Amino acid sequence: MTLGNRSITVSRPHVFFTLITRALTLSALISGAHAAGTQDFFPQPVYTTLTTSNVVESTSTDKTWNALIGAHYDAISADRKTLLVSSKDQPEAYLVDVESGSKLETFEIGPTPQGVAISPDGRWGMAVSAGNGTVSVIDLNTRKLVKNISVGKVPHNIRFTSDGKTAYVTLQGGTGVAVLDMASLKKVDEISVPGIKGPHNLDLSSDEKTLWVRDLVGKVAAVDLATHAVKAVIPVGLSHGGIDVIPGGKYVFTGAIADHLVDVIDPATFKVVKRIDVGQGPHGVRASRDGRWVYVSVTGTDRVAVIDTETLKVVHQEPTNGKLPFWISVAGND
Repeated sequence: MTLGNRSITVSRPHVFFTLITRALTLSALISGAHAAGTQDFFPQPVYTTLTTSNVVESTSTDKTWNALIGAHYDAISADRKTLLVSSKDQPEAYLVDVESGSKLETFEIGPTPQGVAISPDGRWGMAVSAGNGTVSVIDLNTRKLVKNISVGKVPHNIRFTSDGKTAYVTLQGGTGVAVLDMASLKKVDEISVPGIKGPHNLDLSSDEKTLWVRDLVGKVAAVDLATHAVKAVIPVGLSHGGIDVIPGGKYVFTGAIADHLVDVIDPATFKVVKRIDVGQGPHGVRASRDGRWVYVSVTGTDRVAVIDTETLKVVHQEPTNGKLPFWISVAGND
């Protein structure tokens, strides 16, 4: 090679070695950046049920809570000290100590357990028996089941208001949502939700004026809680899935277990603004406490997909250490 008036001899092996070294260095930098980014996706623990593996996993930290037969739905307390987990295969729900991993108590709640919830103040645990048409009320201070509330045909999941005074329960065997008063531990009302079939999962808007209900067949309803009027019925992905109004209320995300898409709804227009391919069988959907990330349990690929709520794109797929990730719970947004 000639440079100016000088002739320079370049060793080809030396050039090749230099290129390889640079490539390896760049690869290491990218890998390091990716590893750091992975931790950034999980600012707090994400608790995922792995149903056929009988465990709950803290996704990204690989910590697991074992011997939870058919771990189905889960809820984490606001102080992150206890998990409440329902079983798909036994008429039971389990109370688990997060720190030690020990099973504190097993509750007989009745056939076909479904959703569970913990009140914001940590006083009450709630567990659904779809077979009995009841919600079991657990005093978490005494670790005793204190009451079974008859709520209606085939209840499925529960959502507390932020003050813990009211709980809403979807009635999958009917067309409505039961309203429970937590002071009297009684059902006090039922909200009809026409336009959808089989109310399945649910969430509240940030101002708690709108109830968002995901059904069994591919629709979401928005219900005005003051008037009980249905404000919109929105077509979404096939079959059923979780639903989450992300903190701050900018979007509503919902899964679709018979599909491969997560739908993103603008609550101001009641329109689907994006359909995000996450892999086959997305079910559980829950945002991080700050609303920056949305986590989706992808049942067909044994992964938790991470969606960036600013770009509405999948930015990471976290493999689970077990089979059939079904439901997701996040402290501070549960």
